[in-house]
Amino acid sequence: MVDKAFTVLGIETSCDETAAAVVRGRAPGPGEILSNIVFSQTEAHAPYGGVVPEIASRAHLEILDDMIERALDEAKTGFAELDGIAATAGPGLIGGVMVGLTTAKALALGAGKPLVAVNHLMGHAMTARLTHGVEFPFLLLLVSGGHCQLVGVGAANDFRLYGSTIDDAVGEAFDKTAKILGLPYPGGPAVERAARSGNPRAFDLPRPLLNRRGETRADFSFSGLKTAVRQLAQDKISVEDASASFQAAVIDILIDRSRMAMEMFQRDFPGSRNFVVAGGVAANQAIGSALSQLCQEEGFVIQVPPPGLCTDNAAMIAWAGVESLSAGAAGDSLSISPRARWPLAGTLIT
Repeated sequence: MVDKAFTVLGIETSCDETAAAVVRGRAPGPGEILSNIVFSQTEAHAPYGGVVPEIASRAHLEILDDMIERALDEAKTGFAELDGIAATAGPGLIGGVMVGLTTAKALALGAGKPLVAVNHLMGHAMTARLTHGVEFPFLLLLVSGGHCQLVGVGAANDFRLYGSTIDDAVGEAFDKTAKILGLPYPGGPAVERAARSGNPRAFDLPRPLLNRRGETRADFSFSGLKTAVRQLAQDKISVEDASASFQAAVIDILIDRSRMAMEMFQRDFPGSRNFVVAGGVAANQAIGSALSQLCQEEGFVIQVPPPGLCTDNAAMIAWAGVESLSAGAAGDSLSISPRARWPLAGTLIT
């Protein structure tokens, strides 16, 4: 480990947020966020009920330079003061990833600074170190629109996959359920709002893979749950009750799978009790409350970053750059390619 603080510019363009940030600190954190600028394209994609890759890529291209300039100005930092430039290199919508990574390469070359090509999922995974200085190892529940994983994080390069979704990600299931029920985009917050005034026991919805003890993976499945909501919606039903019942089923699945992963994590890291929740779905208050109760029951300490750092942002990418430089990495080659797919876990637990 290098015992000094690093100042890193981060760039995030993997989906429909264009973001730039400057972060300063050293591993294990916490770090200082000097600036964190995020432009959401929600309004542009709302008419389509989801993200349109071509629209997202063009928007990144049009505004990214301005976002970077604003981030540097707000941080009162110039390129000379930076120790590195970090950018999402995948996974994500390939057009958007290309925009951010190509821009970062040009800036790194022009400023003579190291380039850090960041796995977007690692950015989410390390956010709790940025905000709370969480020590390794910890169990990570990553829940977002495109990802749903339980991962044992032993170090910045030690990720052990205990379970992942075999079909839809949980955030995707929220968005599709919202569309089925006629709720606005983005669907996750809309379903959560509707659920607050609904009856979570109004409809007996399926909980796929629940209580499957003795298995070697804590996998998730949400496709059948989404299909059940679609079948319900063929009749006239209460949107609030359907939303609450759907959310209750999701919570039961997340709790059951997380409990199973806690057992696996304890076998790999005896005595370690840190549980980190990251990704956009982590901002759901009902889910957060249920996971807090689970941790109380199982003797784990839960850490959830602030809502603004759960959704996609560049501060988490910049911090991943800090983690890399703190570990003594010299940076990545400018020839590195963007990736649409890039698994986080290098070690598969079977």
